[in-house]
Amino acid sequence: MSDKDSTDWQEVNQWWSTEIIDMEPGRIAIRGYEIQDLIGRLSFSQMIWLMPRGDLPTPAQAALFEAALVAAVDHGPQAPSIAIARMAMTCGVGINNAMGSAVNALGDVHGGAGEAAAGLYHDIDADKDTPLADAVAAGLARFRATQGRYIPGFGHRFHPIDPRAPRLMALVAEAVAAGTVSGRFRAIAMQIEEQLGAGKSRPVPMNIDGATAVIFTELGFGPGLQRGLFCLSRSVGILAHAHEQRAQGGRNKGPTPPGFRWNYTGPRGRRLPE
Repeated sequence: MSDKDSTDWQEVNQWWSTEIIDMEPGRIAIRGYEIQDLIGRLSFSQMIWLMPRGDLPTPAQAALFEAALVAAVDHGPQAPSIAIARMAMTCGVGINNAMGSAVNALGDVHGGAGEAAAGLYHDIDADKDTPLADAVAAGLARFRATQGRYIPGFGHRFHPIDPRAPRLMALVAEAVAAGTVSGRFRAIAMQIEEQLGAGKSRPVPMNIDGATAVIFTELGFGPGLQRGLFCLSRSVGILAHAHEQRAQGGRNKGPTPPGFRWNYTGPRGRRLPE
């Protein structure tokens, strides 16, 4: 091999670098673990933990992590991502296309509240020298000044009390008692809930996004990963609905039945000039 060939190969070799996977003919290693050692011994949720982080969860951490993933898999066809998956299937696309279309709808408004809640928790947590109630009040004020009055992770347009959140928070309380997590972010979220409901006729309870953000943050996942974790969780529901819609059939189904028209608010009776 000439010097030029050697230089070219080194450039190609260094073009991408990764700590995630090492692979050559006949061998695959993930984060240093031979794939055959992982197969049958690691659960899918443990693999989700390992891939971005590089370490393995304890059994208690894995159980809490999996609970959060299970809780967010589906919220019915009124959820835009699920509706998009079902509509896409009636357009004759493959199930992967329907899933991709649905996941691409998970943005700041639909699917991003957990990430935003985790960011708020971290902002409040940074003020460790201030009493918790004061730190939360200041954090809420900062958030509202820059992001608006809506506090992500609290309140729900459909559920007076999101049935998923209390169960998840009970599991967090058990994990705190067992020493699995610190409980710092649980305390922050509960104080936010208390302050949001103060002086109101109805409480503003934590929802699924606020609760899963507590779990992921307690387990050491930063805000930047949390939307991705939600996408993985919701993809299960998206897959199920796309599969069901394919079995049910239907062609080019839109968001409403054909007999129901949208509300037209534009001008009427216009004529092109002569």
